[in-house]
Amino acid sequence: QVVRRCLELGAASARFVSGTMEDTAFAQHVVREAQSSLGGLDMLILNHVGASYFGFFDGDVEHVRKLLEINFLSYVAMTTSALPMLKESEGSIVVVSSMAGKVGFPFTVPYSATKFALDGFFSSLRQEFAIQSINVSITLCILGFIDTDRAVRAAAEVLRERPAPRDECALEILKGAALRRRELYYRYSSTRLPLLLRDCA
Repeated sequence: QVVRRCLELGAASARFVSGTMEDTAFAQHVVREAQSSLGGLDMLILNHVGASYFGFFDGDVEHVRKLLEINFLSYVAMTTSALPMLKESEGSIVVVSSMAGKVGFPFTVPYSATKFALDGFFSSLRQEFAIQSINVSITLCILGFIDTDRAVRAAAEVLRERPAPRDECALEILKGAALRRRELYYRYSSTRLPLLLRDCA
């Protein structure tokens, strides 16, 4: 269905590889498929997320470990595998994160931990790229409440703000990636402005 929709929207071609991001070896498989079918890679967009609950932390350490594997370690594995091709193309890495990776929120303890890890890893990696003159951009996307089915199911009754439209969000992510921005905040009023106020305080 995704491939068909891509072609309907004008893509010259589209492919999919099915698997689970709980297995970090799958990330290497995806990158190998990209190399063999596409001949290289210009942009790597990391946007997968494991299922988590919205409520008080219940002490389940195994859930935190599993979520770290999906939401963080698989991002690292995918990036590491794709980096040779991205260096060659002087391409881009796009990391979809969240306000929960900039500010600690209640009811999102395991999820928030994984998003903080993404910020630390990729912000540090960007600096190492600059030191080594590696021309691969890293765009960290800081998203607020988006009207995806999962987010609305989990948080609509708790959060007072209206969720932002997913289509507009996806377009902003692509624009930010194309412009090789360091960070993208969407929506600005509910993400960047509160962070600026916090920093001033």
